[in-house]
Amino acid sequence: MRVCRRATFNSAHRLYRKDWSDEKNQEIFGKCNNKNYHGHNYTLEVWVSGKVNEETGYLIDLKIVKDLIKDEIIERFDHRNLNLDCIEFENLNPTAENIVMVSWNLLRSKLDKSFGLSIKLWETENNIVEYDGN
Repeated sequence: MRVCRRATFNSAHRLYRKDWSDEKNQEIFGKCNNKNYHGHNYTLEVWVSGKVNEETGYLIDLKIVKDLIKDEIIERFDHRNLNLDCIEFENLNPTAENIVMVSWNLLRSKLDKSFGLSIKLWETENNIVEYDGN
């Protein structure tokens, strides 16, 4: 069984590498390399898998998942500049791929190990990444 909780957050970022020239950053990251940053309205889908508890009928109480997302992701990344405000991206390019891996690690550390975990992150309507720890 799998259940999902969705959440949204808004963040700014700039894709670039400090060790690359301005020209190489522009070539690789294009408009996402804007020196003044740019933002996204992200949608996060947190999928939890496991067995349904026969006593409760729940796989997991989705309020637990909601609170984990709020405490570990929303409070940390919402209305933040990921490059400047978030230690997680101090030395990590805040691509959608890296954001979803960081988010997965944050949630995995707090979620009971008996549950499986997969996360989808919608950066735009058309750009989606998914990570399950592999």
